[in-house]
Amino acid sequence: MSGFLFAQDPLGSETVTVVKTYTPSVADAKKINQDPSQADSLNLEKKAVEYSIFSVPVASTFTPAKGRARTVQKSKALKVYDNYATLGFGNYSNVLAEFYSNLEISRSDNFGIFLKHNSSQGGIDGVVLDDKYYDTALNLSYNSRDRDMGWETELGVEHQLFNWYGINPSIVPLVEETEEIDPQQNYFSIYAGGELELYDSFFNKAKARIRHTGDSFSTSENHFNANGLFEISIAEELITTNITADIVNGTFDKAYPTGEAPDYTYLNFGVSPSLLILRDDLSINLGLAFYYSLDAENSDNNIYLYPKVTASYRLAGDYFTAYAGIEGDLEQNTYYKYVQKNPYVSPTLNVTPTDNEYDAYVGAKGKLNNSVSYNVRGSYASSFNKPFFMKNLYAAALGDEGYLHGNSFDVVYDDLKTLSFYGELNVEVNRDFRLGINAEFFSYDTTTEMHAWNLPDLKASLNADYQISDKWFMSSNLFYVGERKDVEGILQTLPEDTFNRSIVTLDSYFDVNAKIGYKFNDQLSVFAKGNNLLNNDYDRWSNFSVQGLQLMAGATYKFDFN
Repeated sequence: MSGFLFAQDPLGSETVTVVKTYTPSVADAKKINQDPSQADSLNLEKKAVEYSIFSVPVASTFTPAKGRARTVQKSKALKVYDNYATLGFGNYSNVLAEFYSNLEISRSDNFGIFLKHNSSQGGIDGVVLDDKYYDTALNLSYNSRDRDMGWETELGVEHQLFNWYGINPSIVPLVEETEEIDPQQNYFSIYAGGELELYDSFFNKAKARIRHTGDSFSTSENHFNANGLFEISIAEELITTNITADIVNGTFDKAYPTGEAPDYTYLNFGVSPSLLILRDDLSINLGLAFYYSLDAENSDNNIYLYPKVTASYRLAGDYFTAYAGIEGDLEQNTYYKYVQKNPYVSPTLNVTPTDNEYDAYVGAKGKLNNSVSYNVRGSYASSFNKPFFMKNLYAAALGDEGYLHGNSFDVVYDDLKTLSFYGELNVEVNRDFRLGINAEFFSYDTTTEMHAWNLPDLKASLNADYQISDKWFMSSNLFYVGERKDVEGILQTLPEDTFNRSIVTLDSYFDVNAKIGYKFNDQLSVFAKGNNLLNNDYDRWSNFSVQGLQLMAGATYKFDFN
């Protein structure tokens, strides 16, 4: 701020002027509301500017190299051989032999041969009877495939030799008596079958097989089984119908221990339609099974109706899938099936179908990550005429057959309710190492029998495969079987006289098996394997001890004829 003062006559007027620097504000600004006029005689029109490049060649001594296409390095494709042979030898005079050949008749037709032999001369510690066994099977097949259909036929024969060596020393008192026992049993089987598959037809496939089974004691059984599958798609839904025919006829030379055994003839015919519904993550299969069963020997017939309903829902993609179902079926039992489960049965059985009323289950499966998968399930099942293997009572006083010395098994039937829980975990550490473990717990409720004979309360197993290197590989199998119940006793004079019968408990057992191999090339490899590596002395069946530590070595050779 500055000021100016003017002094004149003391009586005159005075003027004071205050000068301040101007400070503008926004409110002082005024907007021009119209554009200025450009009407000026000096305005000139802009001229278009054109650009051009003046190229001048430059001398250069650089010469570019020619380009080459890069190729992806492919791994060498493994050659698949149509034939192989395996031969192995071990202690207990064990022999393993396999041969497979696939002969190409034409571009669409092939002929196959498969031969397998597994045998042992026995030598189990503490066994006084012959315990050797043979198991040989030969299968011939012919198949053809073209654009519209495929079909296959097969013909096979089997021979199995086993010995009823499982006597109880406390029941068979005399050594001289064991020397007179002939415990050998031979099983013979021949079968023929065929399968037809149509690729573009509502009649999808059909297959049939007929098998004849016999043994050293004049047993004869004929079993025919056939089924056909029809598939029709309607409004994006799949409707399937399965038609089944199962016929079995058999006869035994005698009952246990004496008397005439009844013949058995069953004719079972079934129809099972189902509807498959797929909706995004939901899958539902709605079906039922209808059976007509005829017991021709007793002129008795029955009609059975079973549910076949399953459903699954992916709640979290591949990580969690919930599933549930309730299913039932009519199971035709045969002498051949019993022999495959327990080769020490006596040739005096009662054969009848099993009515599996229902099996209701609920579970979940999925992946914890890309390398770990799981499956858990709980179920409750109901069956009528469920078969159990039970030890025959000692009845040597009533005959001289080798199975009358308390060393064979009968089949008894009872109604059974089963509660079970199952868990499975599979780990794929990498492409070279895979591990799987599973366990299942059982709780049984019988109607007439005191126990579910020879059925374990717990089963568990662990399997591992490891590709050590390009040359070395190995695998292992560990399994555990829980306690089972059976009977021991002496039959005095009549079949109904069982005063000396007692219940025995078979101990649980744990077994370890492993195999290691070395591959010289794509064709030749050698292997060594061991069974019962812990050398445990346990009974698979009552008084039927297994072989101890078993070691075997052998080789496999793959080849082509051309």
